[in-house]
Amino acid sequence: MTERLSEVLESDDVERLATDFVFTEGPLWHPDGYWLFVDIRRSLIFRIAPGGEPEVERDNSGGSNGLTFDLQGRLIMCEGDNRRLTRREDDGLISVFVDQWEGKKLNRPNDLVGRSDGMVYFTNPNGRIAPEDREIDFAGVHAVRPDGSQFVAIRDFEYPNGLVFSPDESVLYVANTRESKHIEAFDVAMDGTVSNGRVWADMSSDEPDGVPDGMKVDVEGRVYCTGPGGCWVFDSDGSNMGIIRLPEIPANVAWGGPDHRTMLFTARTSIYTMRMTTEGTRTPTS
Repeated sequence: MTERLSEVLESDDVERLATDFVFTEGPLWHPDGYWLFVDIRRSLIFRIAPGGEPEVERDNSGGSNGLTFDLQGRLIMCEGDNRRLTRREDDGLISVFVDQWEGKKLNRPNDLVGRSDGMVYFTNPNGRIAPEDREIDFAGVHAVRPDGSQFVAIRDFEYPNGLVFSPDESVLYVANTRESKHIEAFDVAMDGTVSNGRVWADMSSDEPDGVPDGMKVDVEGRVYCTGPGGCWVFDSDGSNMGIIRLPEIPANVAWGGPDHRTMLFTARTSIYTMRMTTEGTRTPTS
């Protein structure tokens, strides 16, 4: 454990909760006391309670990736293969949350985050869509208002992937996954529009595996972003505190547990947890 990582890690003990998956992603803590996560390549969503075994929560999930809840506690899913976001209604039925922008089919929604007013932001990269199949000619970040209307918050982003708000929701962080490996920060106005985009943290590295991907923040404003070699931790001013290294390279992270100080890592074929010193921010609910 490096000196600065000792500020955020309760210990360097890593617990593997489950393994034998293909590629895990999309972790989310359910307030009823269990984790949700996806196995993208098999198009499955799993649930696992602490100390339990993984159970299939949804099959044929359309290549689901990022997950979150709306203010009513309904699960919203990025279905990359189906090029849409869906929502699980109170009766269990799956409905389309959003599948187009200005009449054009979405690219491949990747990750999403909710704001405390009910607005949902999602990344819409186009790197894995053949040029002839793209109806939207840019990669960016879209936002869906509580009334269902939509606007583009960020246009012409190289490869938008994970995203997260600062604790006070005044800053939106977005991971750039491709050549320019970094996190960009944007100021967020009350109406949800963003401005003043800038490179907030450089994640370029000689590490052989991993790219900037999923991320979360703690209540002190530190940013935890999976990337080359492991999970990078940045102080609230953007200074690099070190890399949390796991048995496998992680793609995403989420807070959970009764005190919200357990961090779950989705890492290739497995999921792992570590105990942290600081509580993480929570998914907004009404």
